Parts: sequence; structure tokens; C-alpha cells
Amino acid sequence: QVQLQESGPGLVKPSQTLSLTCTVSGGSITTSYYAWGWIRQPPGKGLEWMGVIVYDGTTDYSPSLKNRTSISRDTSKNQFPLQLGYLTPEDTAVYYCAAAVSGLEFDHWGQGTQVTVSS
Repeated sequence: QVQLQESGPGLVKPSQTLSLTCTVSGGSITTSYYAWGWIRQPPGKGLEWMGVIVYDGTTDYSPSLKNRTSISRDTSKNQFPLQLGYLTPEDTAVYYCAAAVSGLEFDHWGQGTQVTVSS
């Protein structure tokens, strides 16, 4: 059973870069056809897909976030970090990492981590 756990700071300042890490257990991030993504949910709003990194390292990003988002991977630690730059208070949200292992939809989710952008 694939399990995911987000980690990172809960409070960051505007204009800074957010760095979150997703640690995966119960499965390898290099397993063929698996995909690993980041999704966020601002307060009072729906889920927003941010981007994905697939098993071979290929990435894809939301057009609205592409210019300031980066998803990478550390295969030795079985992690895929997220970086989001040029933060504003509108980036305040619960951030989730998730995995698609059985198809095209995310079917395993982390518990989420609250990030607040405030000075």
C-alpha cells in the first residue's frame, strides 16, 4: 500500500519560495507508469492541481503556476519535492501530495499540510 507524507514549513513570508517534500513508502517513485503530483486547496475553494512528475522524471505543470513551480525527485530517498516561488497570501492553502498507481487519477493521498503565507 503506497503511503505519502508531506513535510515543510507551515508559515512563509511573501516573496519567498516554499519548499515542501513528499516522502513515499510502500512503493517506488520509479515504478513504471506511476505518477506523483501536488495539489492544493485554498480556504473556501476547491482543489487545484499544481503539477506532476511521472516515473521517468518527466514533469507537467498547471499553466497558471508553471512559471514559478518546480517538482523534482530524489530517488535515493524516495521523495519528490515541490518548490513554489514568488509567494503571495493567495498561495495560502492546504498542500497535498498524491499518487496515481492504478490509472490516470490520483488514488493515494497524503494527509495534507497547511501553509500560510503572511508577513
